[in-house]
Amino acid sequence: MDELKALGIDVGSTTVKMVAVDAQGNLSWHYLESADPRVEDQVDRFLQHLKEETGFGETLPLVATGYGRNLVHQAVKKVTEITCHATGVYRQLGHGGTLVDIGGQDSKVIIIGENGQVVDFAMNDKCAAGTGRFLENTAGRLRVPLDEMGREALSADQEVAISSTCTVFAESEIISLIAHGVEVNPILKGLHRSLIKRVVAMIRSIGLQPPLLLSGGVVKNPAIRHMIEEETGEKVTMPEYPQLMGAYGAALIALKQMDKS
Repeated sequence: MDELKALGIDVGSTTVKMVAVDAQGNLSWHYLESADPRVEDQVDRFLQHLKEETGFGETLPLVATGYGRNLVHQAVKKVTEITCHATGVYRQLGHGGTLVDIGGQDSKVIIIGENGQVVDFAMNDKCAAGTGRFLENTAGRLRVPLDEMGREALSADQEVAISSTCTVFAESEIISLIAHGVEVNPILKGLHRSLIKRVVAMIRSIGLQPPLLLSGGVVKNPAIRHMIEEETGEKVTMPEYPQLMGAYGAALIALKQMDKS
């Protein structure tokens, strides 16, 4: 392993991700866990895990992002997810475009310019519809594992429209559909469609500038990718590790910060 030079951590609502980069900014090490409400203790564990696996640890500069970034007292800097995802994706793919980042707690559409800068963005952080939480809240009700929802949705020949854009009302609607004997997979397909329509409305609100790029853990779901392409008519491009792009961008910013000092 090349010598590690900087760290980034993305403290999300459902998972926490840490990335280490070498002197050239290559993604050289990563680790993730489900989010722990005791963020400070979790970060300490991550750093200990890094030290055990690589021999590097607390001496590396760390930049934090994500909704819990202000709780990372080890960080030399805290940066918004918008900047970090744009930085990580631009470095990984080598070009700008319209980035859709769908996370557990919020979703964002970010226009990335030719030099990797954020040109414009739209964000949904006030409502769970249009985020991973929308699917997560219904996975238990439908007795379908979260990581199988997309595959099950795509296997359906039919699609049941979910008219409610609110997660709470959508769950009531699903209960009613099940009570009327509607099969699970068409409901799943309709749920995904409802989420994607919300995201595509955000894309259209700021204007789609191709290519269309994806990041965030939710986009690993194949139905999400398929339906975004269907609704926009654009082929999507995704980095190798979409879930790590926030942490990767944070690590790149930490590396740049170190170079300046």
